[in-house]
Amino acid sequence: MGKTKEEVSLLGFGCMRLPTLPDGEIDEEQAISMIRYAIDHGVNYLDTAYGYHNGKSEGLVGKAVQDGYREKVFIATKLPVWLVKEPQDCKRLFEEQLERLGVDYVDFYLLHALNRNSWPQALENEALEFLEQMQAEGRIKHVGFSFHDDLKVFREIVDAYPWDFCQIQFNYMDECYQAGLAGLKYAASKGLGVIIMEPLRGGRLVQNLPPEVEELFAGAPVQRTPAEWALRWVADHPEVSLILSGMSRFSDVEENLRILSEAAPHSLSKEELALIAQARDVYLERMKVLCTDCRYCLPCPQGVEIPRIFRLYNEGSMYNTLEADRGQYEHLVKNEQDAGRCVACGQCESVCPQNIEIIETLEMIDRVFTGRA
Repeated sequence: MGKTKEEVSLLGFGCMRLPTLPDGEIDEEQAISMIRYAIDHGVNYLDTAYGYHNGKSEGLVGKAVQDGYREKVFIATKLPVWLVKEPQDCKRLFEEQLERLGVDYVDFYLLHALNRNSWPQALENEALEFLEQMQAEGRIKHVGFSFHDDLKVFREIVDAYPWDFCQIQFNYMDECYQAGLAGLKYAASKGLGVIIMEPLRGGRLVQNLPPEVEELFAGAPVQRTPAEWALRWVADHPEVSLILSGMSRFSDVEENLRILSEAAPHSLSKEELALIAQARDVYLERMKVLCTDCRYCLPCPQGVEIPRIFRLYNEGSMYNTLEADRGQYEHLVKNEQDAGRCVACGQCESVCPQNIEIIETLEMIDRVFTGRA
């Protein structure tokens, strides 16, 4: 992991998409079993955050690392910068996180989702001084940040502080998006470990593939699953220190362990890289809204199900099923969760990591599904 010199597994367990029960709560028995299985098979990095699973993820991770598992893993969690209104909030939130996790120190601690707006907020509220203090006290081993903005802002943040590592969104659809490949190389050149999030773009690269992409992969000389194509593309870059995957099923854990135990930098041939580039072109032609379903935009004050609406529109656009999907949109209307309920308050746009023009996009989608002028 870059200058930290820590030996981390290539696969990290992301705890934002844990298995859930019908009521939406984490299926604790299943989640703990999956996490421990991953650890028993070589994974040594668990990534969580203050707000994941409505504040329940850190507590689940704390339970998972009991019974001797704490000594086998690095725990990473994140400071919710948007909740820091004054310097004292940094310490207050961190103490709460340690209590949830049931630990007295964190191995990797990140300022969460930095961008051009939250970075000044972090500086103003002395977040960097807080990190230094906690490192000096041995309560945080390594400091870093996760990022959602453009390359210029990324470089500014990298250069502003002697970070140990960073976390960026990177997959074969996002080579030139946000920090992208240029940011990956820049951070690595500065000695930072680089953690990759969204390698499967929130599952978009493995579910409901367009027929053209299925045909491309089916015609490849080496047969691989969609997840394998996507993960091996990320692992092909030598600057990558670790790849996070949010795993909701045991089969996800097993498949990711298999794939990343075999993956290595520069292991894909020119022909295989060209094949993935063709798949990218297909998606770019079809995908309309680049939403990763991170759900930072929720809850909407008006009850609008923003990620669900974007997903419905994207899938309809990709598979040419917009007309057939009107029934699903009518269900949203019936439940008062449709895009037409947006009052343009702007709360969602202020926290969207992808900088999507949510208000304008919701208005357009509502017109598409309802036919209203």
